Amino acid sequence: MNQARLYSIILGPHISEKATIMAEVRNQVAFKVANDATKSEIKEAVETIFKVSVAGLQVLNVKGKTKRTARGSIRKKSNWKKAYVLLEQGHEIDFAELG
Repeated sequence: MNQARLYSIILGPHISEKATIMAEVRNQVAFKVANDATKSEIKEAVETIFKVSVAGLQVLNVKGKTKRTARGSIRKKSNWKKAYVLLEQGHEIDFAELG
């Protein structure tokens, strides 16, 4: 797979309370990924970019929320895809060092 595609698959880390707990307890990291990315592409991208070994991967589609504006019209936020990446024992991704 070409390098440009690998870097366009992972859009960024998904930081939430659940993701933080999973990182501490299960050595699992959450990422926001491209909507057309497959499991094998996500695994290859994480292993290449962060130089870690992936033990498991779960991918889910998150439906966009419907919001009301101040004028009363309804807007729908776009759908997006999230990936939970289980890292091998001894591997770790530290986002503070990367920034």
